[in-house]
Amino acid sequence: MPWLGLGVWKVTEGQEVEHAVRTAIETGYRSIDTAAVYGNEEGVGRAIRDSGVSRDELFVTTKVWNADQGYDSTLAAYEQSLGKLGLEYVDLYLIHWPVKGKYKDTWKALEHLYEQGRVRAIGVSNFHVHHLDDLLQDAVVKPMVNQVEYHPRLSQRPLLAYCQKNGIQMEAWSPLMQGKELISHELLVGLGQKYGKSPAQIILRWDLQNGVVTIPKSVTPSRIRENADIFDFQLSAEDMSLIDGLNLDTRVGADPDNFNF
Repeated sequence: MPWLGLGVWKVTEGQEVEHAVRTAIETGYRSIDTAAVYGNEEGVGRAIRDSGVSRDELFVTTKVWNADQGYDSTLAAYEQSLGKLGLEYVDLYLIHWPVKGKYKDTWKALEHLYEQGRVRAIGVSNFHVHHLDDLLQDAVVKPMVNQVEYHPRLSQRPLLAYCQKNGIQMEAWSPLMQGKELISHELLVGLGQKYGKSPAQIILRWDLQNGVVTIPKSVTPSRIRENADIFDFQLSAEDMSLIDGLNLDTRVGADPDNFNF
């Protein structure tokens, strides 16, 4: 699983998503993260096929939506996503949210797909520690990934420690806090000047050095390229601690214990 990927949440189906994915792949990205509910799996698939890059070099993630959770409905949803993507398999299939009373049956469906070799890896998204504990009581296959909201204002240290202890790779969605106040924060601007990088690059590098896979979303070619330019420098331990100090447990998305969709 690549450490950096392109997220396509809220990227419009058609030319916008196709252009973003093509730009990312041309830039060197090899991981693309979509979901059934994003409504752009078809465009992602077209861009992948048009890229000229071998399928086995790419890492494609999609997710089962809440309304489709349950054993049989998840299997059907996977076939629908596969058809829209126009692929023979996906590399990572995730439960999008921990729908109470359904996510365990949904997980059994993911285990079935994994055991059949229909998907290369399976995981979850937006799961708290207690959700993971509950799932692991009956799981045959341990989740390989937990994709969650993660940025310096929501560093989720207990969840990260739990995932690392249990061999679950944490992955960050909205790593830049959807472009809100973080990228203009005085500390991050100053660190950007120190390292010759943008505040966004500082944040994404912080992700990587914490062992968290990151999938920033952008449709702007210059930003897609900028977000990828994070492998030629390293933040000092002192500067990592300064960024850690920005945590306020602030979310831009829903709390997995309190969502109604």
